[in-house]
Amino acid sequence: MNAYVHHCPMCALLARIGDEPADAQATAAPAARGHDDDAPALAQRRLFTGALLAAGAAAALPAWSREGIDVGKESAFTKLVPAEQVEAAAQQQYAQMMAQARAQNALAPRDHPQVVRLHYVANRLIPLSYSWNARAREWRWEVNLIGSKQINAFCMPGGKIAFFTGILEKLQLNDDEVAQIMGHEVAHALREHARERMGKTAATRIGASLLSSLLGLGNTGDALLNMGGQLLTLKFSREDESEADLVGMDLAARAGYQPQAGVSLWQKMIKVTGSGGPEFLSTHPAGETRIRELETHLARVMPLYERAPKPERRFDRG
Repeated sequence: MNAYVHHCPMCALLARIGDEPADAQATAAPAARGHDDDAPALAQRRLFTGALLAAGAAAALPAWSREGIDVGKESAFTKLVPAEQVEAAAQQQYAQMMAQARAQNALAPRDHPQVVRLHYVANRLIPLSYSWNARAREWRWEVNLIGSKQINAFCMPGGKIAFFTGILEKLQLNDDEVAQIMGHEVAHALREHARERMGKTAATRIGASLLSSLLGLGNTGDALLNMGGQLLTLKFSREDESEADLVGMDLAARAGYQPQAGVSLWQKMIKVTGSGGPEFLSTHPAGETRIRELETHLARVMPLYERAPKPERRFDRG
């Protein structure tokens, strides 16, 4: 498979934002299903969507929903880039990635034990995400597993989740740790970090273009027209990563997964990647820093975990 841009050991963003209209996701969707037979794929999608709807209906938020992590409002920079455009581009890129994986026999089937596990965790987390982003209720959520040694996972804008087998196997993750990773990745999408960073870039370019226009040196439209390649090099900031850690821990706790797993996850990450850690640690919080921050906020989410319904099924206990 082609090399992907990695922004943390658990984050990969879509490779580009296309010029296609918002309805492009509808035409791209079939390739992302990861099935050779469209009928079973549709049935599986309906089962997954039905489970989400049922869970969402059951997740009427009680009084304790106001507890937990508070990271404030989303950045105003997100308003500079249409959400529909970002999500449509993500849908197209995700479809291409899944089609490529399937062509190389690297896309795990829906009945693969780890795919079943990922779907189960997702079904618990996703209904709890709606309070973080109203658009999430309308997203066409997907979860896939790609055979690769990479220690990675991601959630693209619009709820397109993928795990790589490397992160599950090399870190020997238990269910609570899987929930922490998935919560972290989903948090990036919910908080629209990719859209925010694109908005900041757009603001910078618009400002420069306006100045150029006044001087007769350029076209203000170029700032938005040239956004196609931004996500090739887009990286989440330290603040984005810290926010995703905390929101992800909050989501996992509400879903009945042990919040302390965020700490054990990073301990495993440091052990596997070495004391220096991967390249991302030069621009993102170090593993030890993330552990300290998670430990600092444990008291805020433990009551959520203690009162949350626990998973009826575990995949890490034989």
